[in-house]
Amino acid sequence: MGPILPETLPLFPLNGALLLPRGQLPLNIFEPRYLTMVEDALAVGRAIGMIQPCHDVPDPVPDSVDIYSVGCMGKIVEFRELEDGRFLISLAGISRFKVVEELEVERGYRRAQVDYKPFGIDLSEQQSTVDRDRLLMGLRQFLDLTGPDAQEMLDVNWEALEQAPDEDLVNALAMLGPFEPREKQALLEAVSLTERAQTLITMMSMAALGHEDGSSGHA
Repeated sequence: MGPILPETLPLFPLNGALLLPRGQLPLNIFEPRYLTMVEDALAVGRAIGMIQPCHDVPDPVPDSVDIYSVGCMGKIVEFRELEDGRFLISLAGISRFKVVEELEVERGYRRAQVDYKPFGIDLSEQQSTVDRDRLLMGLRQFLDLTGPDAQEMLDVNWEALEQAPDEDLVNALAMLGPFEPREKQALLEAVSLTERAQTLITMMSMAALGHEDGSSGHA
């Protein structure tokens, strides 16, 4: 029996946050509307839809800001309430979704009717192949040319990376990499694991070349 995929999801728009199927995303929840969202999710199904705003806006994202049409449904798998009222949670990515229609804001947070059918591959046990050698070579070049900031953000453990399964490797680099929000959206919307890995290789190559010639290097 597969995971339950609710037709209506609470939406958590967060700039630059990327959740991928079978990835894990830790979140520090402190804004009242999202504290309410987490409480409601814990009561029924534990599902939250992570999605990015279309425009670069400061957090918290206003309800009036347009969001991308594709996000990822996550299930709360870890939860901790702190003395100051914040929640520390971890979301496990289950499946991407397409927003069919936004619904009325309820209890302070955005909601949408969603469709998972375009992303049936997310629930498949079989994953496409990845050119690991090219991916790791691209990562080495990227880190060599972009310096300690990128290295600190990725916290690279080469032994662990080389031993990680293909999907874990790609997810880790995509979710932790210092990419622009629109680049992270491209990684999310990549049809297959093969395409996501190729997109990663291209992004790292462009960033490395841009750093080398003094430009930003982002697409």
